[in-house]
Amino acid sequence: MASQEHLDKMQLRQNYRNLWHTDLMGTIQADAPYCCLAFWCGPCVSYLLRKRALYNDMSRYVCCAGYMPCSGRCGESRCPELCLATEVFLCFGNSVASTRFLLQDEFNIQTTRCDNCIIGFMFCLQQIACIFSIVAMIVGSGEIQEASQLLSCLAEMVYCTVCACMQTQHKVEMDKRDGMFGPQPVMAVPPVQQMSRIDQPIPPSVGYPPQGYGQPYGYPPQAQGYPAAGYPPPAYPPSNYPPPGYPPSGYPK
Repeated sequence: MASQEHLDKMQLRQNYRNLWHTDLMGTIQADAPYCCLAFWCGPCVSYLLRKRALYNDMSRYVCCAGYMPCSGRCGESRCPELCLATEVFLCFGNSVASTRFLLQDEFNIQTTRCDNCIIGFMFCLQQIACIFSIVAMIVGSGEIQEASQLLSCLAEMVYCTVCACMQTQHKVEMDKRDGMFGPQPVMAVPPVQQMSRIDQPIPPSVGYPPQGYGQPYGYPPQAQGYPAAGYPPPAYPPSNYPPPGYPPSGYPK
């Protein structure tokens, strides 16, 4: 049941429509000092980010943010600070991913294709390095052993770099959440919307008066000077109407 629930959450996460404030490629430009700090002190940064993601309320802490089978079974309620410190040092990758899932589910943030490619490349490089290490151990070739060591170092460098960029991405997103980018622009009154075709943004004005909206309906139109002066004429009807002797005698009244 737990695994099925996690699969449902992953499927739901793919339908999110919001985006990160900055993608993984732009994190260094967005906050280079913090990215360097996350590279050299990853576990400490992960601890601070998870605590901040929980709005500094450690009573809400659950191991791996509730996304792992061990969540809720490690005595987090008795000493959440110690449990979080143990998580970020012993399960660093899971701690970064859990904070990421926590923010995505809170703000309905999807992961872009570029970010998915970077994360996928990191995992594939780690798998290739692991395979080369196993082959080198079985064959016993020195050249394959050196190649596996180079691949392992490269995979570790990519892993640390991607994790640092991800944590910087989380930090920038929480800066946006906490209003550290200044006040949001005041929303103006939206303009009057007009119906249009899909391929034509503004409907043609053929057959429509340019200024006819907003006038009161009614007939006759309230033109200036209506009715015309002198209408009806004075002394209407005339004094000799009907003529004398009308109607004739014998006509029923």
